[in-house]
Amino acid sequence: MDIKPLTGGLGAEIFGADVTDGAQFAEIEAAFAKYSVIVLRGQDIAPEDHLNFARRFGPINVNRFFKPVDGHPEIATVLKEKDQKEAVGEGWHTDHSYDQIPALGSILHAIEMPPYGGDTLFVSMAAACEALSDKMRVFLDGLTAVHSSRHVFGAATQDSEAAKSGRLANASAATQDARHPVVITHPLSKRRGLFVNPVFTTHIEGLTPDESAAILDMLYEHCRQPEFQARVRWQEGDITMWDNRATWHKAINDYHGFRRLMHRITVDGVGLSG
Repeated sequence: MDIKPLTGGLGAEIFGADVTDGAQFAEIEAAFAKYSVIVLRGQDIAPEDHLNFARRFGPINVNRFFKPVDGHPEIATVLKEKDQKEAVGEGWHTDHSYDQIPALGSILHAIEMPPYGGDTLFVSMAAACEALSDKMRVFLDGLTAVHSSRHVFGAATQDSEAAKSGRLANASAATQDARHPVVITHPLSKRRGLFVNPVFTTHIEGLTPDESAAILDMLYEHCRQPEFQARVRWQEGDITMWDNRATWHKAINDYHGFRRLMHRITVDGVGLSG
């Protein structure tokens, strides 16, 4: 197994791994803990293998809103057809931050890829936090942010192409609201990191609406700096796993006229603390 960092601060590619081999799991898990994003190249696996690999990390979190893979309700379909314009996940976000116990991570398997484009970008929230001034970190420490699924997956979004095409559904289940520290201590690495994101975070408690918006906008602009990012260029068969407690991610929608099909499994996490 050959592990090569993607950047100086986030992510690694893993060559020569076999996710069906339980004897390799400890090394893969250690790489995940160290790099937050791991790209396991060339995994020719069936959905059952995908599920078995995910279960080694923990219980599976069944997504409420994504269309499931036929015969496999625990696997979400991430799809953009060649005639569709909108890709799911184009905004910077953290999966399931709207849950009281956010997901540990997501495991995405590339089934069908366009001839170019369709990359995924990631941000290290620990690196972004560490780059803030000491006074700003002191100010943020102890603040609590609210996250919600309502405005993203609820009834108000049912005119979107993703909902009309059946890629997203079950709007009535979008009732999740959660409170999390703005700065968390990561349960594995113990690094301090920001835990707010532009898609699901609605506001910071205890601030006026204008104050909350100003602080969040400042943090979002700070986190978007390329120094904190890693870019994954996909090939069919790749598996990328990312830590939802340590990263943002977004899908790049630059492959109009081509089909992109992925299978995603999300793994349950633990409660977060500051």
